[in-house]
Amino acid sequence: MVTVISLGGSIIVPDAVDVAFLARFNQAIRAYLAQDEKRKLILVCGGGAPARVYQQAMKSLDEDTPSEALDWLGIKATHLNAQLVKTLFTDLAPNEVVTDPTAPFTFEGRILVAAGWKPGFSTDTDAVYLAERFDSKLIINLSNTAQVYTADPKKDPDAKPLVNVSWKEYRRMIGNEWTPGRSTPFDPVASARAQELGMSVVCADGRRIDNTIAILEGREFFGTTIA
Repeated sequence: MVTVISLGGSIIVPDAVDVAFLARFNQAIRAYLAQDEKRKLILVCGGGAPARVYQQAMKSLDEDTPSEALDWLGIKATHLNAQLVKTLFTDLAPNEVVTDPTAPFTFEGRILVAAGWKPGFSTDTDAVYLAERFDSKLIINLSNTAQVYTADPKKDPDAKPLVNVSWKEYRRMIGNEWTPGRSTPFDPVASARAQELGMSVVCADGRRIDNTIAILEGREFFGTTIA
């Protein structure tokens, strides 16, 4: 049984590497896997602060920097974060970090770590490709936001949290356009493909590790389900 987790860069490296979070995550994930030898996880790592820092730096140097070039900076940040996470789980994740979910690769351990692939979308889309490859209909999307809102709560005081939302409604809220560094609960390209494949995505605050384990174990959790 393979479960795909889109592990947001915002919780790996919010400003600096969140060592305390990674230590707790490491302990909890190991305990979860130890309960059932059939459990396997794919951790798809986002770019976080390093992606934003390098993209903003490049835009300040040249405001006409092409989107593709900015995307590549973000992608390289995901590779660094993924290598960190792979090293943390080195005994459970013997295979190389996956950077192309459509290419041949080996999954021999209990954890496979993946990162950004190519310009045009975020690592959320990579997570969808990997879920499709392993015939998984659920993606757990962990970030620094507890739920999906009807609008950006930072900009709209009337934004309301959602427990469940359809793909049609969710995609209406976020639109279809991807721009490098764009922050949405689940990116537009990934959303279109997940809807087409009949997948569900659970969005939750990854820093609440007990809640993450509840999602993995199929228990009651706090978050938003997009389906």
